[in-house]
Amino acid sequence: MTTGPMTPFDHRPDPRLGEALRAALEPGDQAAFVARVVAAAARPARTLDVLATWARRGLAAAMAAAAIAGFLVGRGGEPATIPEDTLAPTSAGAASIAFVTAARPPDASVVFTTLVNGSR
Repeated sequence: MTTGPMTPFDHRPDPRLGEALRAALEPGDQAAFVARVVAAAARPARTLDVLATWARRGLAAAMAAAAIAGFLVGRGGEPATIPEDTLAPTSAGAASIAFVTAARPPDASVVFTTLVNGSR
């Protein structure tokens, strides 16, 4: 080991820093220090502190409930009607049923013309 000046990477303790830390961390009056710690421990917790301790468990429970609800809703049975029946008009003729259930939709200009001419 060298006895020369300390470098920033020296592994040995710094005596000046050690003295400063001991002076800053010394509680001084031991009885007063214990009284402050006991008084702080006896103080009731604030409402926000209590709620913060519950937050993690509450969020986990809410996510589990949402996952279970999503699973149960997703498992629902077959729909009561098929979509084509829902979309078909009640007084439908063969043309309107074919229009709704066609594999290839008609041209939009034809549909618009039919709607405009039908309203006159």
